Amino acid sequence: MYNCACRREISLAGIERRRIISIIEKPYISVVIPVFDERDTLEPLYDQICVALTPLGKPFELLMIDDGSADGSFDVMKSLHERDSRVRVFRFWVNRGKSPALAAGFDHARGDVIFTMDADLQDDPAELPSLLAKLDEGYDLVSGWKRNRKDPLSKKLFSKLFNATVSSMTGIHLHDFNCGLKAYRREVIKKVMIYGEMHRYIPVLAAHFGFRIAETPVTHHPRRSGRSKFGAERIFSGLLDFATVIVLTRFVQNPSHLFGKYGILFSALGSLLILVGVILGFFVHSVAGLWSLGIGGIAFLLGVHSILLGLFAEIITYYRRRDERPYYINERLDD
Repeated sequence: MYNCACRREISLAGIERRRIISIIEKPYISVVIPVFDERDTLEPLYDQICVALTPLGKPFELLMIDDGSADGSFDVMKSLHERDSRVRVFRFWVNRGKSPALAAGFDHARGDVIFTMDADLQDDPAELPSLLAKLDEGYDLVSGWKRNRKDPLSKKLFSKLFNATVSSMTGIHLHDFNCGLKAYRREVIKKVMIYGEMHRYIPVLAAHFGFRIAETPVTHHPRRSGRSKFGAERIFSGLLDFATVIVLTRFVQNPSHLFGKYGILFSALGSLLILVGVILGFFVHSVAGLWSLGIGGIAFLLGVHSILLGLFAEIITYYRRRDERPYYINERLDD
């Protein structure tokens, strides 16, 4: 009986010791890095992040999310984890996309301040202290601005159009919504939910919840190796997600303000065509009355049902996803 009690006391003491150590070692800074086929840049990226953050004197961790890489990136990340336990690795066996990868990093980040950056070394880790300093001025989210962007002309032109469109339609005036280099307070990543291609609209979603947003110029480098993940398909998916963001930030509480006017327009047009059809059919005895009745009926139904059904489906999907994560981690190195 005495031995059992001693063993239980020792076991509880061990648990308590690990808990205390965990609290002491809790990082102040988390750096979340989605990785998709970036094997050659991971080690220099790790080295540069350590050089940038170590002088701050604040404990930090690196969360690398392998988004289905097939070039051996996971092996490099595994090696970094074995060398430095501050490197935490989460692996998807298939490519899920940047938003799910960021969501995984946000869910597992332990820091009070969370940085995000791309793994291709176009984002400069030396900018992390300046983002932190800007955050300390009283902001909740600081977004980088690639003022002197080192990308192909086609990508830069599309980026300018995209940023101008988002700024004008949301009232959030940033030069570079899609910059991967950002700093967040923990409260932001716990409140904002991202999925699909929503990562580029995080500042818009954060501003919707009342968080304070700022922007600061950052250095941008040419791509050293690998290939860009930018493609035409991302343009279309991004446009659809932008429409979703507009609905969620402006009309999710009062959807009738967006769809009511269109519903009224189609219903009024349908009613007018039905009236014309009745007049043509019963008083003029024209076959055109049947066409007018048919088209009017379709327009009326579209105005009353179809558009509203699509809106309610989007709202239901949004609230349902609060309890579902848009990713599945197949492996993790997190001890």
